[in-house]
Amino acid sequence: MTGFVWIVPCFDEEKRLEAERWRALAEGGRGLLFVNDGSRDGTARMLASMREKTPSLDVLDLSVNGGKAEAVRQGFLHVLSGRARFEARPHWLGFADADLATPPGELVRLEQVAEGSTADAVLASRVRLSGTAIDRHARRHYLGRVYATAASLILKRPIYDTQCGAKLFRVQPLLSAVMSEPFRSRWSFDVELLRRMDVLQPGAPQARSEILEVPLKEWKDVHGSKLSAGAMLKAGLDLLRIWLAYRSDGR
Repeated sequence: MTGFVWIVPCFDEEKRLEAERWRALAEGGRGLLFVNDGSRDGTARMLASMREKTPSLDVLDLSVNGGKAEAVRQGFLHVLSGRARFEARPHWLGFADADLATPPGELVRLEQVAEGSTADAVLASRVRLSGTAIDRHARRHYLGRVYATAASLILKRPIYDTQCGAKLFRVQPLLSAVMSEPFRSRWSFDVELLRRMDVLQPGAPQARSEILEVPLKEWKDVHGSKLSAGAMLKAGLDLLRIWLAYRSDGR
């Protein structure tokens, strides 16, 4: 197995989870940990079947739905503690959406960028450029731009897209510290995660994590996404909570 493991949070994904595409990705030499976040449909049975057929694929079942933020955090802790059934400790841990809105080829490309970088985190970014295939609904795109501007101000970084569901993080003591406590935010945990990386970064107050954004060549809004207008409002309120919680830190 290579030094990469992807965490895939799942809640009622039976109809959207493309088992064969995920299994092909796992058989390509990376580890996959699916976190069943208290699903009420046949997700657990599907994941158990996938696990039986693929040695580099593991499943963590959570009895109660705690939301994506906690599912991702529990997945990271499961791997970092050595409880996952992977042969070796990975050098990079990431998370990706179960619906493969970021397709397997792009996840592999993120790995390649990460492997050749000194970054602490590598983030996928949905930037519609000539020659790319970024299929995002217009309303979600423009609401996302407003949200991303606010998130960038809170992070004090020019990050274009904090909410794309594909991110990689270097395995180091900083990552364990970032994941040690539950996130205050349920809907904007990506922003809180990145903010924690700066707040908990060892060294002088001016020390900051190295974060690299990689524009995707392909991304697609998948039918059945759980992101609604109400969720966007809750995500905005979460940004306010994050700003209030971390505003006293000088970094």
